[in-house]
Amino acid sequence: MNAINRLSSFSEFAAGARDTIPMMIGAAPFGVIFGTLCSAGPLSPWHGQLMSLVVFAGSAQFIAAGQIAGNASLAVIWGTTIVVNLRHLLYSATLAPYVAHLPARWRFTLGAMMSDEVFAVAYSNYSQRAPGETGPYYFFGSGLSMYVNWQLWTLAGLLFGSAFPGLQSKGLDFAMVATFIAIIVPQLVAFRFIAAALTAGVLSFAWRGWPYKLGLLSAVIAGVAMGMLLTSRKQREGAKQRECLE
Repeated sequence: MNAINRLSSFSEFAAGARDTIPMMIGAAPFGVIFGTLCSAGPLSPWHGQLMSLVVFAGSAQFIAAGQIAGNASLAVIWGTTIVVNLRHLLYSATLAPYVAHLPARWRFTLGAMMSDEVFAVAYSNYSQRAPGETGPYYFFGSGLSMYVNWQLWTLAGLLFGSAFPGLQSKGLDFAMVATFIAIIVPQLVAFRFIAAALTAGVLSFAWRGWPYKLGLLSAVIAGVAMGMLLTSRKQREGAKQRECLE
C-alpha cells in the first residue's frame, strides 16, 4: 500500500510539474532580464540570486531592484513590494478550501511557493475536485518546478547578461505579458468574470501613475468588488427563480 501511495504522490507531483512547463517558458526571459539588471546595477550578483531564492516574486523583485538603484529608503521599498504582492492574499483565499485539510508544514511550504503561474495551474486542477479531496503533491510539483526554473534563469542573467547589453529593451519581457494573458483568458467563462477583468485592467491603466503601485492595488480591489457585486446579483436572481418555481 505504501508503494502505491508513493507512486500516486509522484504521479501527482510529475503532473503538476508537467502542467507548469508553458508557464516556465514564459517566465524564462523575465528571469534572465532580472539577472541582467542586477549584474548591471548597484547590487552584487549574489544579492540578485539571494533575492530570487528568498523573495521568489518577479514583479516585486524588479520593483525592489529599481528602487534600490534609485536610493529609495527601506520603508518605501518594503511598502511598495507589499502593496504589489497583496494579490497573493486573494490567491490564498481562493485556494484555502482545497488545502485547509493539509498539515501546517504543507500549507506553509505551498504558500512559500505561490506565484501567479503556480496559482493558475493549481487552481485549474483543484477546481475540478471537491475541497478536501486533493493532496499537496500536484501543487508542490508545480511550485517547485517554477521555483527552480526562476533560480536557473536568474543565474543565467547574472552570468551572461553582461554579454548582451540592453537586453531589457529587446522586448523579451512581453513573454511575461503573454503568460498573464494565458492565465486570465481561460478564466473568463462568465460575464461577471469578464466584467471584473475589464474593470481591473482599465483602472490599472488609468491609475498607472499613482505612487508606490497603489493604482494597481486599487484596480485589483475594484475588479474584485465588481465580481462580487455581479455574483451577489446572480445569486439573488437564482433565489428568486427558485421561489417562483416553488
